[in-house]
Amino acid sequence: MAENRVIAGDYEGKNIMIAQKSFFSKQEVFLCTSLTKKFALNKENIASYELITEEHRKSAVSGVARGLVGGALLGPVGLLAGLSAKNKGTHTLAIEFHDGKKSLIEVNEKIYKMLIQHMF
Repeated sequence: MAENRVIAGDYEGKNIMIAQKSFFSKQEVFLCTSLTKKFALNKENIASYELITEEHRKSAVSGVARGLVGGALLGPVGLLAGLSAKNKGTHTLAIEFHDGKKSLIEVNEKIYKMLIQHMF
């Protein structure tokens, strides 16, 4: 599972999350620098980014749970269908900020997609 945090460089160990700037704004991706401070990861703050790795893993918990339910309802065929677990994406990106700082981040599929959308 993705850590949703900075794994190297500036801001190492800091969390990355989805939140709203205000009540009337859309959700954005933020890097939390402290308990009360955060800044948006968007084209205003990021000079460039590069996808380093993209990994898809099967969720074991999801597969087992679906297999048990499928097996109980439909027998062996349902068991096999249930074991086709969902893929969970983990993305590692190198980011360079406008102020010259650089970070290597690891995020899940949802945050990655939102970050890419806010970069255009």
